[in-house]
Amino acid sequence: TKNFRKTRDAALKFEFTQLPWMVIKSGSIKVRGVDIRDVPLSELMDKISMVFQRVYLFADTVYNNIAMGRPTATKDEVEEAARKARCYDFIMNLPQGFDTVIGEGGASLSGGEKQRISIARCILKDAPIVILDEATASVDLDNERHIQEAITELVRGKTLLVIAHRLNTIRAADKIVVVSEGKIAEQGTHEQLLKRGGLYSRFVCLRARQRAEG
Repeated sequence: TKNFRKTRDAALKFEFTQLPWMVIKSGSIKVRGVDIRDVPLSELMDKISMVFQRVYLFADTVYNNIAMGRPTATKDEVEEAARKARCYDFIMNLPQGFDTVIGEGGASLSGGEKQRISIARCILKDAPIVILDEATASVDLDNERHIQEAITELVRGKTLLVIAHRLNTIRAADKIVVVSEGKIAEQGTHEQLLKRGGLYSRFVCLRARQRAEG
């Protein structure tokens, strides 16, 4: 299931990424019919993977940064996750390959490379729920292509929640929820929202004009 949030409200965007840990005052959040308040936090964490716009990597080897997604994974499983995340080739070009130690925060890597390592970690974890927060917002077009391919591998058969501004990341969603000024403005599929001629449709037209004008 793919559910996407399109929002310009930074505070609300932050709240969406914090949903599993928020104190729920009304209503409920359910995972496969079970209220998350009835699930131990450690068990809930095992069911969720997250890829954020700003990826944090530890001052450790590339291998260990990926393997923390599932510490019991074998070397072959870690390398396969890297292949699926489209980061295996650039890792092998590093001075010591998977044994290369990267600086705190992944300072020696580009934004797109860090994103793909983060996605490899999530692929290895194989959690049933994936949250993506602007995962392609700060990368160039070439890295965006690689990241989109990696995300396709990551989300197979999973429930996906995406917070995004770039339309190409949300067109295929089962449901798009448009948030404006802290409230849900409209929701539906890409095609349904275009037909309604509302905020989403206007945004699509605006982006199309911007691309046409270069």
